[in-house]
Amino acid sequence: MRECLVQYYRCPERYVHFAMRGEVSATSGYFKVGDGVTCYGGYSGHPTVEHPGKVLHDALEDIDIKDGVVYLPFDPMQVIRNFQSETYVQDWRRSRLASALAQIYYLIRPALPVKARRHLQKFHLRNWDKLPFPHWPVDCSVDGLHQQLLLLALSAADIEQIPFIWFWPDSASACAIMTHDVETKAGRDLCSNLMDIDDSFGVKSSFQVIPEQRYTVTSEFLNSIRERGFEVLIHDLNHDGHLYRDRQQFLDRAAKINAYRKQYEVEGFRAGILYRKQLWYDALQFSYDMSVPNVAHLDPQRGGCCTVMPYFLGNILELPVTTTQDYTLFHILNDYSTRLWQQQIDLIMRQHGLMSFIVHPDYLSTPEELRVYEALLSHLVQLRENRGVWITTPGELNRWWRQRAKMRLVENGQGWRIEGPGSERACIAYAHRENDRLSLTREHFSAVS
Repeated sequence: MRECLVQYYRCPERYVHFAMRGEVSATSGYFKVGDGVTCYGGYSGHPTVEHPGKVLHDALEDIDIKDGVVYLPFDPMQVIRNFQSETYVQDWRRSRLASALAQIYYLIRPALPVKARRHLQKFHLRNWDKLPFPHWPVDCSVDGLHQQLLLLALSAADIEQIPFIWFWPDSASACAIMTHDVETKAGRDLCSNLMDIDDSFGVKSSFQVIPEQRYTVTSEFLNSIRERGFEVLIHDLNHDGHLYRDRQQFLDRAAKINAYRKQYEVEGFRAGILYRKQLWYDALQFSYDMSVPNVAHLDPQRGGCCTVMPYFLGNILELPVTTTQDYTLFHILNDYSTRLWQQQIDLIMRQHGLMSFIVHPDYLSTPEELRVYEALLSHLVQLRENRGVWITTPGELNRWWRQRAKMRLVENGQGWRIEGPGSERACIAYAHRENDRLSLTREHFSAVS
């Protein structure tokens, strides 16, 4: 049970002692752990509810601490996996009618003007702002649960602080990645201009390319991206919305996608339209994926992973999409400002988390859209300069997170040190209680969350 906390914080196991208070229910439901931390899973000793909008029972009332052990009425690993894999969400296809309508829409989508698509999508997404869960505009339930568990571990051990390995290299306060999904031939032809813009702000990004049908992907095009220090990822197979329609079709397409991975020599993947079925990821031969939103209220497939941190799904590292896409901002919300992005950035930075953005070259076709994007880049650069945010690429983030996952803290006579490849960039941090909240302090740096 303590493995979730050890993996998240990379803290020594000796400080974390959890046990089950009793057998949890076979059926899962919603409850909470303190304010703002919604959970979904089996529970022991008290009924849960089927809908997150109802009054939730607080598990803190049922948690006991005895002889240095925290006794929980739920399995935290089950709760976290339910969110990370989105198993709390009803099947996104919902019905044969909904599936058939989706097939018709994506069949005619290429011929639809943006205005027509916008009206259809707004109708489909109506009442999105009335959804009670995940919490809009950023949901940190998984991160908040880890914080509550670490507070309980501090109380059980009766110590002032617990050391752990800081989340980001070089003591960075948070992390940001910029990604560009290239959906059309026009978007492909604008990639060079977009790289010019990114470079003017000192930001390197990734370009997700579609291997089949949409446009021609040449080695010259891929090299033009890599030679400038940007990254290439694969974006679906043909972006027709049917990647996960059924298991056998997915396996057939996954084999082709894996072949393109080798041909293009890439490590990362993102599904079209952010469709996903995490239980099938074992067929994808990628190092990391970027298809799972934090909150999916404004995406065709509802749900969300409810965390602003990378996490492993088997051997694949998930880099969740934690901010609103540019298309959604411009054409669904009709917002041509950075207000929502800045609100999401502020919430993510309170968790020292990952800010990941999707900006399409296809939808930066007007001066107004370009102005908003450049304002976003300017804001990120200010955060890098003034608050120590690490702006990097998905591939570099993947390499760091995998290194961190293998690092360990070792105690010696003079304190703690970090061992493992990449440890020269790692930072020791300490978690302690401050006014009943978790406070995190980095060596030579201080921050309270």
